[in-house]
Order: sequence, then structure tokens, then C-alpha cells
Amino acid sequence: MPAPDIDVALDDLREGSRAWTALTLSQRARLLGRVHATMSDTAPDWAAAAAQSKGLDPGHPLRGEEWLSGPYGAIELVDALTATLHRLAGGGNPLDGVRVGSAPGGRVRVAAFPLRPIDSVLLSGFTGEVWLKPGVTEAEARERAGLAQRSPGTPGGVGLVLGAGNVTSIPVADVLYELFAHNRVVMLKLNPTQEALLPVFTRALAPLIEPGFLRVIAGGPEVGAALTTHRGIDHVHITGSAATFERIVWGDGPQARRRRRENRPALKKPITAELGGVSPIIVVPGEWSAADIRFQAEHIATMRLQNAGHNCIAGQVVLISRDWPQRGQFLAALRGAYDRAPTRTSWYPGSAERMDAAAAAYPDALWCADGTRLLVQTEAGVVPGPIEETEYFAPVLGVISLPGVGQQFLDAAVAHANERLTGSLGANILIDPATEAALGDGVERALADLRYGAIAINAWTAFVFLTPTLTWSAFPGGTLQDVGSGIGIVHNALLLDDVERSVARGPFRPFPRSLSALVRGGRFSVLPKPPWFVSSRTGATVSEGFTRFRMHRRWPALAKTMLRAFRA
Repeated sequence: MPAPDIDVALDDLREGSRAWTALTLSQRARLLGRVHATMSDTAPDWAAAAAQSKGLDPGHPLRGEEWLSGPYGAIELVDALTATLHRLAGGGNPLDGVRVGSAPGGRVRVAAFPLRPIDSVLLSGFTGEVWLKPGVTEAEARERAGLAQRSPGTPGGVGLVLGAGNVTSIPVADVLYELFAHNRVVMLKLNPTQEALLPVFTRALAPLIEPGFLRVIAGGPEVGAALTTHRGIDHVHITGSAATFERIVWGDGPQARRRRRENRPALKKPITAELGGVSPIIVVPGEWSAADIRFQAEHIATMRLQNAGHNCIAGQVVLISRDWPQRGQFLAALRGAYDRAPTRTSWYPGSAERMDAAAAAYPDALWCADGTRLLVQTEAGVVPGPIEETEYFAPVLGVISLPGVGQQFLDAAVAHANERLTGSLGANILIDPATEAALGDGVERALADLRYGAIAINAWTAFVFLTPTLTWSAFPGGTLQDVGSGIGIVHNALLLDDVERSVARGPFRPFPRSLSALVRGGRFSVLPKPPWFVSSRTGATVSEGFTRFRMHRRWPALAKTMLRAFRA
């Protein structure tokens, strides 16, 4: 888009901001209902265009990823925000009917998932909580819930969203958060990797585009640079790399280094960001069955290989006990699961170069799946190694052995994750029910000690990402000088303030082995292998079926989808 067109679009958004602040909460809720309809109409084309852009043909077993990480996630967020607006419009509070309790360290925890009976069916055995910052009271949480929708007539200006290039729901979710958390109308600049979806987004978001609440454009770095410095932009949000963030904030070359020393950013307006990092997978030793080992090995392979490893939340470093008697058995299963997962193209720009860099840093690493994936096994060194400091954004998986068992191991793994791994976006913990029960409050204390914005126990933190009533962010504390995994939060459909992190919990065993939870403790689930597992035989059809149910609420079709899920 040439510069004059940018100026026209920004003038349109200024007019749109006035129209946005004139809308009542009920009108905004009805507007979201129209967005649900246009997203639903567009969803098949959305998923198909995303799959094609990533080299997934119509018969590929992993094409369901583009349903879940595209229209499913976006529609879920629209519906959750609609529910929040209805509560506020009726004189209520977003936390009405939501269980609120306490978490370690003087924190309030909000039981933010599930909130609907259908969620307990589709995602049986999974729960999610939002933990607020220490010292925030329940009364304060309720008083502040709603964010900008508590004063809908107060304009937030014009926000620029520099869209992510890897997951297609992210730009849409970021737009919605700007509108509803901050009352900011939005200029969305797509990443070049997603330019093929421009017509899809234009149709899906037409109810926001038509009245001037949103403009969507494509273009390369020069367009992004022109927008970040444009006088018509009041705020910038980026989902991307730390390197891109640094260029936006400080500029390039010697001048950038001087600005940083003098704390004089080149960017003269506020910025928020989600930037990724190196995510740990903490495997707490216990007495696992052979089926447990196979399932959790496939779980870890999914954390690394979903979307070909091009995820900011991809699990990258497995922290395992060198003293675990089943360590060798588990690592053999992990190598097998990592090798057998369906092959696909590493489509994100620069992936091959990052893989080569990892191979050069670890010449003894094991190449898997005909040389398309790298498995690095190493011991903890005196200083962090490249696998701990570099977000490879490619199918590179590291395994680091630490001493100890039980609480000693868990505490050592938490310290290692906090102190040695780059970033603070998400951490995963795998722990069997018997060991979790034996450690008791030690597990909760470990969760409180982990400095990550999303934590998943017996789940992958992508579950947090896709659950709109949870929050998505780095752990608080990022600054322009030291941004880490980012600044600010997104998603957060309950519009909570003072958020510190979200915590998800899932079943250690799938159905039917989860039946043991009814007798021996743990979490019962009716789900067999979850559809997002890269090893799920029916993942593509079940993921599409789940999305279509969210679109149209057709119960007979859902029953068929659930039957397919049991053949995973």
C-alpha cells in the first residue's frame, strides 16, 4: 500500500474511532455476533488457504492444525468476548459465576476454564486458571474486570498490529484485543508469510472493516517501518522476533547502540509485544507404565513438531532426571515418536539456516525423519548452551539431564528453566498422578516459582493460547531495555487486570486409561488421544469437526466427530 493510501486508511480509522466510542456495549456484542457469522462463512477457505501456504495438501494428516490454530481459535475468542460484553451490558461483572480462589504467594486465582458445559465435553479433563499478581485482592479483581469496556465512550486512539507470520489466528486475536481491552481501532499489517490470507481476513472481518474500526494491509518491512513512525499511529503491538522488536524500538547500526546506552528509543510511542523464547518441558520422574511413556513421548513430539516447529510456544528443551530408572526407556520412546511423526515442509523463512546452526553447535546430535529434524542430547554445562539460549523456530529438540528425583528434581528443573533458558513465555510439566500426590504442596510451590506467563501441567501451553478466557503473555517484567518474551498480554476474554500468568492442567492419561483416575486419583477424561497430537490418526477430521461445531452448534455432526475422536 503506497504512503498516500496509508494516510487515507488512517484518516478512516480516526473517523472510525469516533463511531466506535459511540457504540453501546449491547451494540458491540451484536457486532461480534456478525463477526462470528462472517468468520464461520469464511472458515473453510481460511483453513484451506493457510494449509496451502504451509505446503499441506488436502490429504495431509496434519491439515487439521490449520483449523484449530486459525478459525477455531478466532471464533472461540469472539464468542468469549461476546459473553463478557453481555454481562457488562446487563449491569454485571465478567467474573459473575466464575469461581475465584487463592493461589500460593498471596495471589488470587480465577477458574477461567471451563465456563460452559460443552467445554467439559469437548476438552474433558482440562482446566485453566488465571493467576493475578501478588497482593491483588478478589474485590480489586472484580472492580477492574472489564478494562476499557467499563468506559466504552473513552477513545483509545489508533493501534498498529504487526501481525504474526506463523499462526493465522494471532493477527485476528490481536485486533480484537486492541478493540475490546483498549478501545483502539486498528491498522493490521500482515506478515509477508500470510499475505495470501488478505482476502480471507477481509471477508472474515468485514463487520469491523465496513464501519472503519479496522483496516488490513499487506507489505514488507518498509511498510511496517512507515507505519510505526507514522503520526497517525498511537500504539504499536507486534508478535514476532526479539530482533524485529529491537529494530522498531532502537533502530539499526551504531545509532541504535547509542540510543540504547542513553535510553532514548527511536520509537516515540508505546509498544507491546509477544516474542517467544525457549520453552522447557519438565519431565518429573515417577513409575510410568509403557503406555504412559509412549503417550507422553508423543505429547512432547507434538509440542516440538506442531506447525513444523514454527511456534513461539514450541517445546524446545526437555529437562529430565539422570537418576530416573526409566530414563533410558523414555528417551528411546521419545526418539521413536520424534522420528515417526508425519513429515512436512519446514516452511518458515530461515528454518534451514537455523537447523544448520544447531547442527554445527551440536555435531553429535541425532538427525531424525530422514534428516528433517534434529535431536540434541546433552548435560547441563557451566554456562547455558545454544539450545538453551536460541529459539530455533524449527524442528530442533533438546534433552538436558539434571540430577535428583522427586521434589529435589522438580526444584532443580524450575531453577534451570528460570535461570538458564531464554524467555518466559511458556513452560510445560509432565507428572504422573501418584508422584503429584506424593509431592503435595511442593507442586503448587514449584508453579509459583516458575517465572513464565503460561504453565501447563500434563498439557501443552498451546492449550492456554487457544483458550480465550485464559491470558497469553510473557511473565511480567519485560522492558524496552530488556524485553525478554514480551510486554503486555492478549486474549484475556474476561478482560482481567493485574494478570501475572495462566495455568492449564490436563489428564496424564487419555481414555480409556484415564478410568484409573476414578479409583487411584488423577484426572478423568473421555478424550482418547487429543486431536492436536501429531500422531492422531483422525486429528484432521476431528479438528475440522470441532471447529464446525463452534461455528454452527450442530449436535448431530458433533456426535459423529466425537466417534471419530475415539478412533484417534
